[in-house]
Amino acid sequence: MIANTLPKSLADNPRLDRWLQFRPDGRLRVCVGKVEIGQGIVTALAQIAADELDVPLARIDMLSGDTDEAPDEGNTSGSQSIEIGGASLRMVCAEARAVFLAEAAVLLHCVPEELAVAQGAMLWLGRPTGQSYWTLAPRVSLAREATGAVAAKPRAARAVIGRSVPRLDLPAKLAGGGYVHDMALPGMRHARVLRQPRPGATLAALDEAAIRKAAGGEMEVLRSGDFVAFLADSETVARRAAVAAPAYARWEGVDTLTPAMGEAMWLRGLPADDRALGAPVAAHSGLLKHQASYSRPYVAHAALGPSCAVAWMRDGHLTIWSHVQGVYPLRQSVAGALRLDPASITVHHAHGAGCYGHNAADDAALDAAAIAQRRPGVPVRVLWQREDEFGFEPLGTAMLVRLAASLGPDGRPVDLTTEIWSGPHVGGARAAAALLATRVLPDPPPAPVPNEPSEPNPGAGTRNAVPYYDIPAHRILHHFVARPPVRTSALRGLGALPNVFALECFLDELAVFSKTDPVAYRLSLLADPRARAVVQRAAAMAGWERRGAAGSGTGLGIGFARYKNRSGYAAVVAEVVVEQAVRLTRVWCAADAGLAINPDGVVNQLEGGIVQAASFVLKEQVVLDGAGVASRNWDSYPILRFPEIPEIETVLMDGGDEPPLGVGECTMGPTAAAIGNAVAHALGARIRDMPFTRERIVAALA
Repeated sequence: MIANTLPKSLADNPRLDRWLQFRPDGRLRVCVGKVEIGQGIVTALAQIAADELDVPLARIDMLSGDTDEAPDEGNTSGSQSIEIGGASLRMVCAEARAVFLAEAAVLLHCVPEELAVAQGAMLWLGRPTGQSYWTLAPRVSLAREATGAVAAKPRAARAVIGRSVPRLDLPAKLAGGGYVHDMALPGMRHARVLRQPRPGATLAALDEAAIRKAAGGEMEVLRSGDFVAFLADSETVARRAAVAAPAYARWEGVDTLTPAMGEAMWLRGLPADDRALGAPVAAHSGLLKHQASYSRPYVAHAALGPSCAVAWMRDGHLTIWSHVQGVYPLRQSVAGALRLDPASITVHHAHGAGCYGHNAADDAALDAAAIAQRRPGVPVRVLWQREDEFGFEPLGTAMLVRLAASLGPDGRPVDLTTEIWSGPHVGGARAAAALLATRVLPDPPPAPVPNEPSEPNPGAGTRNAVPYYDIPAHRILHHFVARPPVRTSALRGLGALPNVFALECFLDELAVFSKTDPVAYRLSLLADPRARAVVQRAAAMAGWERRGAAGSGTGLGIGFARYKNRSGYAAVVAEVVVEQAVRLTRVWCAADAGLAINPDGVVNQLEGGIVQAASFVLKEQVVLDGAGVASRNWDSYPILRFPEIPEIETVLMDGGDEPPLGVGECTMGPTAAAIGNAVAHALGARIRDMPFTRERIVAALA
């Protein structure tokens, strides 16, 4: 197999010994570049290695996200950890197994086909041989490149894959540790950073004496250009200094924002790079037409624990511990920002307290690294405050989606135009010049001009904008707003949630227009049998036939998507009661993940996506004021709380021998659409703009 047909992670890191090490202590070390950010991925990857090598899970040590020892798999994003990372690891393990069996056959004077592996030991015609991976390891070199020529185990031979096993990372976390926040190194100092209120602002004055008095203890003020940090042996002292500092800092050149800039409609008035994809614009005469617009505001990652990082400069080498999504991209960014050789930096992934997307982890890491560079020999721990996390992390961009359809005599769309206004989801936000500390350190490089592809598979702002339905002609008009009022970057699913929300709500409107049941309407447009199966199963689970007339105050709605039109399938049905507010009472989900490595982990991901999407639709919106982000605490930025989480029932379809499909983000869009359609059914009137506030309910009814 030629290298370009290998999964990307393996093509980029083809040496087998980069992934696997059979160690003298009888342990197997599995090194991966994909990292744990709450999705249980490291456990699933361990299952793949255990199954393919016939090694007990208990003998496997996982190392993930380490620039010294783990392969470079880029960022952990896009629901690709199993699709690409898992496929790569499975191929590595299959080849390693074959190499060891070939060596055992030479040693035992037999043919490899007569050998098997059980619990890591070699068997000859079912009998013990006294040989194992570990006894053979001194004779076997894995310093060879993968060929992709060795087949993985068939379904019937799997023993660990497909089983629900406990997550490896949870015991430490449940015991009150396991996070980068819990790290304690000898002589470690605590630091906080004074944030630049808006890009381009310069620090004109700083009353250090007043800040020291407010800190109430020994504290150092470190200043380099407009970068200001407060260091102390006591975390409390550093925190007090940071809380007091904004009142004693005077900035010049602070541009102002208005609340209206936080709405998606504001994007229409900003300069945009306009791109057109798909079929040429069609002219249909005599056909019925329908159009509608939908929107999502800026939203926050709202991680339960603020960003944190530890950095230590020793003998010219900088070591960073961070809950970043990609250790190698972070190393490159820090090297660029601090003008260091990347080889002089090591980044270790450490677990964070929740994030799905690109929050402030990179920024906190650069904060710690910049301080450590200026205070060599001292470990530095930077913990952001909650107000900083909400106020300065990259946000999920607002999006406005307008759909226009021409309908045939049967009420089905024959032509569809999707017009999208969106800020950046990825383009350049992780680059060294885009990180917050870089902008205030002396002699910063030019700020990058964000850019991202419009191609919809996988796409960013256009993700899932191409309908998975049988519509004869379709086109996308993508208005990419490179410089929205606030800094934006990746948030779970990128543009998929707004695009699926818009399309699936629009389909419900077309179903009502054609006097057709919404489930039947979708099935009439779906050819893919796997797509049809999840829609039918979710509807059956919810008892769709009991759905009554609209306007009763209780609603049932459905949403479907195949994430990125190539990953996991999900259909979601939501039940709501609408009075003064929307109350989500029950959710049913049917999903097709192909081969589910850890079914319990897959269900957790699907249901986690349902809860987060429900929170986006019902609650979440970043609020802007003159100083920037005004919603800086849990009161001003509410999320779905535990008593508001509905009863959720999830079913995984039998994936058979199909390859694994990414599911970490596949329920987000269908859930948002299902709630939108359920609320429209309950009210007999539609709300097209998120979040579904009491004011919008009243406006819809009026």
